[in-house]
Amino acid sequence: MMFRKLYWTSETVAADLSSNVLGVYTSIHDLIERGLRPRSGESLRLTLVKLDSTKDPLGVWSDAHPDELVTGLQPFVETEEFSAESVLSLVKALEDLRAVAA
Repeated sequence: MMFRKLYWTSETVAADLSSNVLGVYTSIHDLIERGLRPRSGESLRLTLVKLDSTKDPLGVWSDAHPDELVTGLQPFVETEEFSAESVLSLVKALEDLRAVAA
């Protein structure tokens, strides 16, 4: 079993910019299955962080622009931390969420 060094944080963000953490996930699969649960009227923010690091997040994305994940996660696809297929699955899941909310 591979020890994960990168973690996803899923948060809802209200109109007043207050946020609520939904969870922390070690894989894109778990993030899709459990972490993409925004409440009505709130947006979703995904943050990629390195374990045990005091540095800034590796990336922060919003459900409003899921296509930005493809370019943002490309360095992690190149190092095989994530597969291109899993990144595209995440983008599709976020697009599907937006379609349902619309």
